[in-house]
Amino acid sequence: MNLPQPHRSQASYVEINQEQAGQRIDNFLITYLKDIPKSHIYRVLRRGEIRVNKGRIKPTYRLQEGDQIRLPPLQHQARETILPNLNQVRVLEQHILYQDERLLVLNKPAGMAVHGGSGISFGVIESLRALYPNAPFLELVHRLDRETSGCLMIAKKRSILRELHTLLRESKIKKQYTALVKGHWPRRQQMVTLPLAKNYLQSGERIVRVSDEGKASRTHFEIIRTFSKTTLLCVTPITGRTHQIRVHTAQTGYPIVGDSKYGNPVFNQYMADKQLKRLFLHAAKLDIPEMQLTLEAPLPIELQIALQNLG
Repeated sequence: MNLPQPHRSQASYVEINQEQAGQRIDNFLITYLKDIPKSHIYRVLRRGEIRVNKGRIKPTYRLQEGDQIRLPPLQHQARETILPNLNQVRVLEQHILYQDERLLVLNKPAGMAVHGGSGISFGVIESLRALYPNAPFLELVHRLDRETSGCLMIAKKRSILRELHTLLRESKIKKQYTALVKGHWPRRQQMVTLPLAKNYLQSGERIVRVSDEGKASRTHFEIIRTFSKTTLLCVTPITGRTHQIRVHTAQTGYPIVGDSKYGNPVFNQYMADKQLKRLFLHAAKLDIPEMQLTLEAPLPIELQIALQNLG
């Protein structure tokens, strides 16, 4: 379907059809406004200059069929396109855990963003699109933090994207993480239920804090092994808030080892001296009963070595 193109000097409108429904508005606009820099798209979104059904929305808003998007006058310019180096991104093929005609599940390496933006030229999704240029559709089902490794779902069809989003909203997809935290996690502390709210610093950096005005958040914890100064945990987020595991552990007093944003910098340096120089958070297992699909991502070698050193 050919969409009307935005105008340089006046507002324009786009109506969302059934095929486009379910996308986050930021992802839709990045694709639709091909000659507008991503930084500018996020800027006008934050300012509220882009409206949906006459109201302000967040970049995370998911579009619905029939939504009317109002675009402000936009100054078009060639967006700088930096293509992924195929020799580098081909490594991702070795990290594929599962693939069929509708879904791809990747064991995402730590240090790789799931998508480009905020000073990052390209991430997992751009790399996969470069690897599979003839694939008609590739979209992230969910996200992992840049420094988190493990199971990441990528939809190959719009239908499975909508289906998985529904299952995620209904908590019918179980994700299990492996995390190493500072200190000895108390055995009675099996559930943390602290409400979380997203905030933005003056620099534009996103940070999540515990707030009574935040969204309800629940995380289940189970001790795998206790070391002299750390605890290895199996973590199951019941809800899926941004940075949920990292904030819940830090706020409880047991921050994840290697967490530069919410962790303990002195202890992080202590662990770095012991050759652990990354966030010890790994999306280890993905269980989708509705699809009779269970997948496990092996613990990365650098985390295995860290545990051996601790043991």
